[in-house]
Amino acid sequence: MDSAEYERKIASRFATFDQDGSGYIDREDFSTAARAVLAEFGVTARSDKGQAVFAGAEAFWQGMAGIADVDGDQRVSREEFVTGAAKRLRDNPERFAEIARPFLAAVVAVADEDGTGATPAAATRVLRVLGTPPPLATQVAAALAGPDGHISEDATLKAFAAYCGVDPNA
Repeated sequence: MDSAEYERKIASRFATFDQDGSGYIDREDFSTAARAVLAEFGVTARSDKGQAVFAGAEAFWQGMAGIADVDGDQRVSREEFVTGAAKRLRDNPERFAEIARPFLAAVVAVADEDGTGATPAAATRVLRVLGTPPPLATQVAAALAGPDGHISEDATLKAFAAYCGVDPNA
């Protein structure tokens, strides 16, 4: 994938993070995503799982802001996202895992309603509330399932990294 194609792909990912459509990614976008996931599964913010989702969202925000908020205004513009976050994370996939894992692990735990692992149906629900169109959400969730029919935290992290362009082959 050439540089221009990569930048176009990453620019399209910006909308995933800009949950409120303000044209910027900020702390509130991560809180909005956390609230949406918790509401979908009927989990309260004060529960252990709820607190883990909010803590993970905050860690993800702090990591992204630390990488991309060049002007220090506590929000990431589309330009900062494309030229800062995506490129720096692509060059350092371990850093991406470090900042994304707490949120993704907490979301997987919420989606694992019975303690046996998150199912494609549960993952579809997560993807839908985060803005993925229903047919695509179903397709992506099904592809994440392992041989046991459940979705692991590692599979989720790998797929999200590829979606965000951290995997240069994605």
